[in-house]
Amino acid sequence: MRNRFKSTGAFNVTLFFLVLLTTLTAVTPKPQPDIPTSLKWSERMALSIIKNNPEPWMIEFNKQPVWSYPQGLVLHAFEEMGKQNPKQQYQDYIKAYADVMIDEKGNIKTYDAASFNIDMVNSGKILFNLYEQTKDERYKTAIETLRHQMKWQPRTTDGGFWHKLRYPWQMWLDGAYMAAPFLAQYGKTYGDKTAFDDVATQLILLEKHTRDPKTGLLYHGWDESRFQQWANPQTGTSPHFWGRAMGWYAMAIVDALDYFPQDHPKRKEIIGILQRLAPALQKYQDPKTGLWYQVVDQGAREGNYLEASASSMFVYALAKGANKGYIDKQYRKVAEKGFKGIIDNMIEVKPDGEVLLHKVCAVAGLGGEPYRSGSYEYYVNELIRTNDPKGTGPFVLASLELNK
Repeated sequence: MRNRFKSTGAFNVTLFFLVLLTTLTAVTPKPQPDIPTSLKWSERMALSIIKNNPEPWMIEFNKQPVWSYPQGLVLHAFEEMGKQNPKQQYQDYIKAYADVMIDEKGNIKTYDAASFNIDMVNSGKILFNLYEQTKDERYKTAIETLRHQMKWQPRTTDGGFWHKLRYPWQMWLDGAYMAAPFLAQYGKTYGDKTAFDDVATQLILLEKHTRDPKTGLLYHGWDESRFQQWANPQTGTSPHFWGRAMGWYAMAIVDALDYFPQDHPKRKEIIGILQRLAPALQKYQDPKTGLWYQVVDQGAREGNYLEASASSMFVYALAKGANKGYIDKQYRKVAEKGFKGIIDNMIEVKPDGEVLLHKVCAVAGLGGEPYRSGSYEYYVNELIRTNDPKGTGPFVLASLELNK
């Protein structure tokens, strides 16, 4: 009897604590993440960017304010998000960058016009809407400063923009994105027909000089002079097909076309470039993950890896091209497969809801100091980062385009 009493008492105590625990669990709500998982991926990433970069000039891991293209890339994505999801928070974030970087006279801080660095033009895209909304002449002055640079940008003998003054006679695919959409938007906003002609010239020349007829892919750069160590003595092209370089170029086409006149004599030719590039990108899409490799055509080679920024850029360009009717609708399926691959293989969500994008190549270029040879080993050994803006910006754009 005594043993049975002890057993019953122990049972009662256990039951009491179980009931208490159940009650506490029922009345204590689970903590909600700071960034709700119910939001679309575009907004979840945008809020994550703001969380990690309270000031927009910090976007490129900067320690002090600088005028550069990654800020413009991300803030342009915020502009596009505002069209689907208008929030003052995002507009204020865009304006904060312009107001830190442009002084009371309209001068752009840290900008050196004499370097003729085409990268510096990209962030100018955010100024068109700001000027339209505020009529603040500082923004218009800065727009004209960047337009003036492109009027005097050094050129190859057939009219192609040099990438920078210190990279003479060289056209890089990257440069298409840095200048073409800005010039096209300028042309539409201010009735500058020569801007459209320049955009067409650049996009057409880049394909002419960098396209490989066997694969349909585009080499990273082209040196008209053949002086560079990386330049093929016969063709002038760099040695490999770097994913993000083609991503920049594909985005440049679909974004510039937003402003291009329907009756421009080169419009169909520009759309034709995208129609040739799309099947090449589909051919080299990893069948298992839907992603693309750092060196696009050499997925099986040791050291190569599936890379987030190129994958995001291709998803965006293919989805937008299909949505706009520039390419066959089936390429939207290619883009959807790629986006799923990014979510499944490259996205991490922290307990507070913050979104991380892994496997972004930090940077890659040609020539310079120390010298960048454009070799396979060079591309696959460059620094890889998490949440690099050259990946997060296109990820937001890709998500927005697939929302449509």
